[in-house]
Amino acid sequence: MRLELVPVISANRIPYLQTRKADLVIATLGKNAEREKVIDFTAAYSPFFQAVFAAKSLAIKGPADLSGKTVGVTRGAMEDQELSKVAPPNLDVKRFEDNNATVAAFVSGQVQAIATGASVAGNMMAKNPQLGTEYKFVLKDSPNFIGVAKGEDKLRLKVNEIIAAAKASGEIDKLAQRWLGRPAGDLPN
Repeated sequence: MRLELVPVISANRIPYLQTRKADLVIATLGKNAEREKVIDFTAAYSPFFQAVFAAKSLAIKGPADLSGKTVGVTRGAMEDQELSKVAPPNLDVKRFEDNNATVAAFVSGQVQAIATGASVAGNMMAKNPQLGTEYKFVLKDSPNFIGVAKGEDKLRLKVNEIIAAAKASGEIDKLAQRWLGRPAGDLPN
């Protein structure tokens, strides 16, 4: 079988499955009731989460530990909404217009911690190992699934076998630890 990669954007990835322009969508694709009406999903293949990240030297284990600290977040993003739900009263939240500005503020020391998505944090940590950044606590879990067209049960089941083998071997945990700073843990089927 020959692999053909088809670039997609958020707006067209579901229609590409529905029209058979793509067989699988492998991305930061969350599973929800609305999407389940039009496509099928494999088992979750990676964790995705919004979380707080900071230097290893900064003692943060939960929302209360943010008291008196400065946290950068992208204005209006899911992590901004989730942080607002748990923020202690004297948390200084600095909102930035996009992920790049939020990351730049953290890297330059304008904020002590950053609330962001796992993929943004993973990339930031890989590019800036000198900062000693680590995952502190989750704001919201939202694992990634692979999307398949409705009725493609044979393909979905084969992909599920591959995912199950990667989970059993520990490979998914190793990759999640490497790229996201935390093991995958128990992902939904």
